[in-house]
Amino acid sequence: MSSEIKHNGFASKLGAILAAAGSAVGLGNIWRFPTETGANGGAAFILIYILFMLLLGLPVMISEFVIGRYSQKNVSESFYSMSGGKKAWKYMGLIPMGAAFLVLSYYAVVAGWTLYYAVLAGMNDFAGKDAVQYAADFAAFSSDPVQPWIWMALILAMTCGIVAMGVQKGIERGAKVMMPILFIFIVVLVICSLNLPNASLGLSFLLKPDFSKVTGSTVLSAMGQAFFSLSVGLCCLCTYACYFRKDVDLIKDGTSVASIDTLVALCSGLIIFPAVYSIPGLQPDAGPSLVFITLPNVFQQVFGNLPVLAYSFSLMFYLLLVMAALTSSISMLEMGAAYFEQNFGISRVKCAIGVTCVCLLLGTCCSLSFGVWSDVTVAGMGFFDLFDYLVAKFIMPVGSLLITIFVGWVVDKNIVKNEITNGGTLRQPLYPAYMVLVRYFAPICIILIFLNELGLFSWL
Repeated sequence: MSSEIKHNGFASKLGAILAAAGSAVGLGNIWRFPTETGANGGAAFILIYILFMLLLGLPVMISEFVIGRYSQKNVSESFYSMSGGKKAWKYMGLIPMGAAFLVLSYYAVVAGWTLYYAVLAGMNDFAGKDAVQYAADFAAFSSDPVQPWIWMALILAMTCGIVAMGVQKGIERGAKVMMPILFIFIVVLVICSLNLPNASLGLSFLLKPDFSKVTGSTVLSAMGQAFFSLSVGLCCLCTYACYFRKDVDLIKDGTSVASIDTLVALCSGLIIFPAVYSIPGLQPDAGPSLVFITLPNVFQQVFGNLPVLAYSFSLMFYLLLVMAALTSSISMLEMGAAYFEQNFGISRVKCAIGVTCVCLLLGTCCSLSFGVWSDVTVAGMGFFDLFDYLVAKFIMPVGSLLITIFVGWVVDKNIVKNEITNGGTLRQPLYPAYMVLVRYFAPICIILIFLNELGLFSWL
């Protein structure tokens, strides 16, 4: 069975950019970025993050584009064919495939939480509660054996439905609808947040650099955030690039995707920090509890005299999280569905349903690890933490390292240059710089991130 792409790709350049941006923009931009910024001193961290986004994240992402568009095949077959038929690289290509199942399984759990909180916000359930009640409500919900599973299943079902509809009618159309709505919500939320009483304190923290707080750990954290923000290493973007038209400018459009991803992350800071600083004593680096415990309390308190605004702000924020989660989960499910569709000739609908069922089974283990299976551990970790640990600290860094080595040292340079220049029809003065970054700078940075994630630089 040929693994060539059998169905239509993206119908437009805009659709390709929005779909790729949707894959990159996820809960990490709205949740992890403010947490990392808050824990690492604010604006100085952001400047370092943007630098590494350009020098690390973008080159790796463009490399995924090169692999996908040239091969027009699923991830495993892409590595195999571009390496000249070396079986070792075919097996290497299966690493991100397995990672996609793991990521989607635990990602869907958190995405389900956001959907549940969006429904609560729509029902005005946050009104009239205090901080203790928010904490108790989240603890009771997340540990319940049934409710989180239902919301996780709903997210997976929505994702499956979009992927089953195909590239143009499902993924591209979904991106063209959800991404503009996501941007509108972000703009409205930023405007509201910047008009809060103590917004200037949050802005100062976000925009005024304090380089005295920059340490080696700060640099490594910023490097890691740039690395994870674009979701590189999982080859989701490689899969999407299979559907790119041959006239897509990989560097230009890759820069557009990275810019959108960074803008969303910065805007999330503009939403969260002014809101958090409007209530004395709250910390902007509270992690997951920031989204599900702290922020519902913040929204009610800062807009206490305007209940309609409190309701609208809460609802838009959690709908924003739901759409960010969906656009990322779609790309992860698509990678698995495309592999089985192209390699085994199974229909797209059956592939999407099959991958969803596997992720639902694995996701059930992750969801129950917060409640009835909290005592069930592997290597001292519950299923949710174990999956996250394996992907974040091993599979993504290793996957990205393999991508840079593959494009920088294994693939014929003429192939890479032809893809970057669209067969010589584009002038790309940045091509030499791109190759230097991919061959030397990016692998070194990824190794440092890998070692840092393992705690080997904890002394910094």
